[in-house]
Amino acid sequence: MRILVDIGHPAHVHLFKNMAHEMIKKGHEFFFTVREGEQQAVLLEKNGFNYALIGIKRKGPVRKLLGIFTFSYKIFRIALRFKPDLFLSHGSMYAGYAAFLTGKKHIALEDTGNMEQLFFSKPVSDVILSPQALQVDLGKKHIKYKGFHELAYLHPRRFKPDISVLGELNVKKGEKYVILRFISWNATHDKGQSGLSFNEKKALINELLKYGKVFISGEKSLPPEFAQFALRIAPERLHHALFYASMYIGEGATTASECAMLGTPAIYISTISPDTLGQQEKYGLVSSFSNSKGLIAKVNEFFDNPDLKNEFQHRRSKMLSENIDVTSLLIWFIENYPESKEIMKSDPSFQLSFR
Repeated sequence: MRILVDIGHPAHVHLFKNMAHEMIKKGHEFFFTVREGEQQAVLLEKNGFNYALIGIKRKGPVRKLLGIFTFSYKIFRIALRFKPDLFLSHGSMYAGYAAFLTGKKHIALEDTGNMEQLFFSKPVSDVILSPQALQVDLGKKHIKYKGFHELAYLHPRRFKPDISVLGELNVKKGEKYVILRFISWNATHDKGQSGLSFNEKKALINELLKYGKVFISGEKSLPPEFAQFALRIAPERLHHALFYASMYIGEGATTASECAMLGTPAIYISTISPDTLGQQEKYGLVSSFSNSKGLIAKVNEFFDNPDLKNEFQHRRSKMLSENIDVTSLLIWFIENYPESKEIMKSDPSFQLSFR
């Protein structure tokens, strides 16, 4: 089988990489399309995937709207050469329209419920796979599974933490450190939303420095005042750093969810409240704040608990016991498509065989 995958975010590379590697070993062929942005191409390169850079990530509603024509056409042209049997993406409207133009099916994954994106991608998707935690009903095309996208790459079967990352961070074994993440707020679903102000970030950093080292990961260049805290490791090493961190605090929902999968205490600050994080809160793996009120108190509460990491690992174990290995599900679903779609619809419990 030949599969064309469109990538729009670094997390999408992680989402599909294990599935692609395993299917390539079985003789399947993959080709990735990607827009230049936040390390997506670097991650594809590191994984040894064949890919084409089709432009620069667009910002702003008008430019993104124009991108529908530009990027869809570029993927269509690539598809004429690659001749895929199937298109795959995380809700990419570009992949969807290219699939439509070539007469092929598009499997979309979705976990944000971003209706602006779904408005364009849903009509050109044959099926939409999402975690059960996603509350939005996407109709007959929608199939839910018991898991989280991040389990596709952070399930214990798929991810083994490498403690040598501590040396890359210049952190001693047992030394406390916190990873922060501040986002650019440029995505379409970020309009009218917010996180921490500059002064609130500064106050948070000063408080955290009382306990250990601070590292900041961001979608854009850090202001000069924070430059000394920049997280300077290769992008493919981030999850190892998150695993050993004392905690994560940030505006990035994906990174908060990744920490939940790893059993690292996570504090999420944003006016956006993803359904998946709500489910992870029920497991006690994420604490969410819409603003800075109560944030410092939660930080101090966490650091006052000497057994915090062990407690979160127990919570992680419970979460893992109730959810599936998403990569195994994806491999089966794609290799057996479209029969797999009918099986999942007629017998939703079938997926539990992928625990």
